[in-house]
Amino acid sequence: MPALETGENAPNFEAPDQDGNMVRLSDFKGRPLFIFFYPKANTSG
Repeated sequence: MPALETGENAPNFEAPDQDGNMVRLSDFKGRPLFIFFYPKANTSG
């Protein structure tokens, strides 16, 4: 998948939340949402 450009909509995706429940980006359609990724979470170093 190519990188997103500033201002582009994110594609729909599914990921676990902090409690392990699977959520989809589309679950939040029409509501403000802030997504923060931890790229090195659960890795050594």
